[in-house]
Amino acid sequence: MRKLESYKRIMLLFLSGICMAGLIGIYAYFWFGQYYSLVKVYLQWWTKGHALLLAIYGVLLFFFFHMYGGMRIGYLKNAEVIFSQILATFIVDLITYGQLSLLTRKLFPAPMYLGMVAVQMVWIILWTNIASIIYKNMFPPRKLLLVHGDRPIEDILEKFKKRKDKFEVSKCIHIKEGVEAICKEALERYDAVVLWDIPMADRNAIMKFCYGKSLRIYVMPKIPDVILKGAEELHLFDTPLLLTREYSLTIEQRFIKRLIDLVCSVLLFIITSPFMLLTAIAVKLYDGGPVLYKQVRCTTDGKEFKILKFRSMRVDAEKDGVARLASKGDSRITPIGKFIRKVRLDELPQLINIIKGEMSFIGPRPERPEIIAQYMEVMPEFAYRMKVKAGLAGYAQVYGKYNTTPYDKLKLDLTYIENYSVWLDLKLMLLTVKVLLWPDSTEGVESNQITALKKDNEE
Repeated sequence: MRKLESYKRIMLLFLSGICMAGLIGIYAYFWFGQYYSLVKVYLQWWTKGHALLLAIYGVLLFFFFHMYGGMRIGYLKNAEVIFSQILATFIVDLITYGQLSLLTRKLFPAPMYLGMVAVQMVWIILWTNIASIIYKNMFPPRKLLLVHGDRPIEDILEKFKKRKDKFEVSKCIHIKEGVEAICKEALERYDAVVLWDIPMADRNAIMKFCYGKSLRIYVMPKIPDVILKGAEELHLFDTPLLLTREYSLTIEQRFIKRLIDLVCSVLLFIITSPFMLLTAIAVKLYDGGPVLYKQVRCTTDGKEFKILKFRSMRVDAEKDGVARLASKGDSRITPIGKFIRKVRLDELPQLINIIKGEMSFIGPRPERPEIIAQYMEVMPEFAYRMKVKAGLAGYAQVYGKYNTTPYDKLKLDLTYIENYSVWLDLKLMLLTVKVLLWPDSTEGVESNQITALKKDNEE
């Protein structure tokens, strides 16, 4: 199994490497064939200069491929891999266009450059589809044994069915069958075991057994697991100690985070002001109602503030006084609202909340007091996500969806809180660009998903 995984990793790097090599090759072809003739009027280059230029292009391409998941062939859906590669390549090409404009001391001819971009997009689509076919034929789906408790498993089974190219749940077995019987079953004909909401003692026993037999394990983490994942390892004695701090962010981290928030929010406010003006006019002209929608939300330690958004629903959307999340096909959303929600223009006024210090760029999304109260009736741990300032975007938005269950969103937000770093904030900012453009993240909640799950049976 270890050799198979090493071979699989080598193949992934090889297939991704060919894609990037092709993109660099296309850029080199256009550089030597067309671009350099314009550049050399201002600057003569030797061989090392050409090599350095191509190397810079390659490093940038590798960074953004790695950042957006363009190298995760076989792990992400094929369409998402293509989208990630196109987004990464577009950003690198945009940076390179600025570089060429600086070298020629004027705006580089756009039609000439767009020709190269078009060829690269065609290469990405062709090669990624070929690479996906090669990968699927070489590495068939893993056969999984799903071990579960009393919690319904329909949701997780549906998720696995969406990735038939990667997983095949061959059998589901209830934990009441006994740890010994499950361990014996796991060794027979499965590539991995999925542990889905079972008691901690049973989970630990099965994990130790599978680890000892080098059998892959997928585990649904509980909240204590997420907290421990971000713990600091101490070496005060001759036994390992894990420390979870009472304060999530140090004073230095809070200072740097606030500085980044101020600089980025002011710059973005200036850059996006024309779009905000057009959005405000469109909202006002549609039904004559107010442009901005103000709503009470909660941030650090439950402190309340009024969040600002462009209004996307009818003026009487909540005339019954009941707080509810937007659902799929929600009739309360206006035609203008559907568009600005799709492209996230409705969120732009929150830059004012960030400038005022009520929100941060990255952090758990702020919820309404009424919704928080409903969640905490069955999920008291929901209060943990208010250990840090609420954010415009967060870990749960990057790695989840709008309709991700409340408990799973909580675990994602806690992952961010317990593993905070300045680099993580910067990484999530870059990944948010992908989320804004990828349609899966904008789905509304199902009609039966209004508050927290009624019974999670979590420890």
